[in-house]
Amino acid sequence: MQPGNDAQTVAAVDLGSNSFHMIVSRRQEGEVLKVDRLKEMVRLASGLDPEGRLDPEVAQRALDCLDRFGQRLRQLPRGHVRVVGTNTLRQMRESRVFLRAAEEALGHPVEIIAGREEARLIYLGVAHTLADDSGRRLVMDIGGGSTEFVIGERFEPVLAESLEMGCVTFTRRFFAEGRLTRKAFAAAQLRAEQELQPIASAYRAQGWDQALGASGTILALDRMVHEAGLDEAPGVSRENLEALRDALLEQGAIEGLKFPGLADDRAPVIAGGLAVLLGSFEALGIERLHPSEGALREGVVHDLLGRFRHEDVRGRTIHTLRRRFAVDAAQADRVQATVARLVTAARAAWELDEDDAGRLDWAAELHEIGLALAHSKYHKHGEYILAWADLPGFSQPEQAELALLVRLHRRSLKPKMLSGVREGRARPLLLMAALLRIAVLLHRSRAPDPVPLERIEATTEGLTLTFAGGWLDAHPLTRADLEVEGVEWARHNLVLEFG
Repeated sequence: MQPGNDAQTVAAVDLGSNSFHMIVSRRQEGEVLKVDRLKEMVRLASGLDPEGRLDPEVAQRALDCLDRFGQRLRQLPRGHVRVVGTNTLRQMRESRVFLRAAEEALGHPVEIIAGREEARLIYLGVAHTLADDSGRRLVMDIGGGSTEFVIGERFEPVLAESLEMGCVTFTRRFFAEGRLTRKAFAAAQLRAEQELQPIASAYRAQGWDQALGASGTILALDRMVHEAGLDEAPGVSRENLEALRDALLEQGAIEGLKFPGLADDRAPVIAGGLAVLLGSFEALGIERLHPSEGALREGVVHDLLGRFRHEDVRGRTIHTLRRRFAVDAAQADRVQATVARLVTAARAAWELDEDDAGRLDWAAELHEIGLALAHSKYHKHGEYILAWADLPGFSQPEQAELALLVRLHRRSLKPKMLSGVREGRARPLLLMAALLRIAVLLHRSRAPDPVPLERIEATTEGLTLTFAGGWLDAHPLTRADLEVEGVEWARHNLVLEFG
């Protein structure tokens, strides 16, 4: 692989609960071409105990895999590789040690994404493998620890949900002794139907023209049905899935399970996946499901390429939140413009990167979102909204940092507020919060007139602001606010000077 400095060469790594996948793709003459691909069956979910602790042997198996992936990815620059972790990493207790080792092996940061963000990316990956028509689609993806359901049109999801059921977790729970019995299948299918019950009516009401299945479990079940001669028509139906279940029951055990179209590394978890699919057919009323080659990693690639073309879904998410929570657009724009000036002046001295600048820009847009609930402590309300809302396009760490910046934009800047952030991120977040606080402070009067900030000087020790002559004397409240802010900065060994 020779990516060179081609800005259109990107890679996606999917740290799934069952398998790890890596694809490297390049945009060429408007077409996205895969230039490299690796997959390893890691079964991360099988190493997670009920308390969320990861078995050291499974952790090492995962890291060995990532080290091999890293040999292919280290050539690509930061920002051209996106590594996403799904259900098992969401469930993992004290995951920081594993994530730090994973990032070292890959040479790139790892993002843990929320279930609905996973569903959105899966839909995007599937949609890009299909004709660009106007039909409504149901897309489902049975992973190792969760199953995603999305209804969408063209490239836009309408409904998206992620449920806690997967081929690894269901096999461990219902077929723990390795025996394939009708009772175990019935219990697993019933549990899948119970998981789907809260969303089933909404999905049925929305309806779809075509049902599609993504990723390994569904692709494997489709191969098994057709290579065993259970159905000649494309896709799978409830009838041929039940026939497949009966054929597996005749073998009676997971160990030594052999079936046409079933790979050896898929056999240990196929029973749980089949039960989830049967439960989904029953709960949602699916008549026939067609396999799709697109999946989460393809969705990540297209999402990443969209950012290069300034089609970043995160920007749309921010603007949607502004409208939904009736954020004062004029005030948000004023603060955003001043933040942009401050970042430009301080970025080099404070070692803030492009991602930091983008996150700070979004925080400026949304710093008053909490006013939709109440004025008192609205910075805390804003933090809560952003921490718990579904934010399409954002990973969980990105979302957490955005929420924290909104929390820190006013009132006390206590050091303990930064104690729980990711390793290496406390200092950048402090500096970003400092710039946001200055921008908010300077526009506290909400006046439409621009602030005559003539010069901004940044050093590693702090910031110096120079205003037009006489302006501070004419605005004594702003001077007083800046003096108080200087005290807050001093808690963190930062100097704020102005005149």
